[in-house]
Amino acid sequence: MELFFSAIGLLLIFEGLPYFINPEGMQKMAELMRDANPGTLRTGGFLLMITGLMILYVFSSS
Repeated sequence: MELFFSAIGLLLIFEGLPYFINPEGMQKMAELMRDANPGTLRTGGFLLMITGLMILYVFSSS
């Protein structure tokens, strides 16, 4: 359970960092995402999930 909450904490740090460092850039990114094709966003999200799973697998099996 400790690992789970550590992972959530890191996730929140990494998610919040771009908004803190460059809020104007994140607003522009949100506009681009709003105008993007939903299929493109879905594919990008899927690829990010697969990448995350591969990273977890590689580092948890060592």
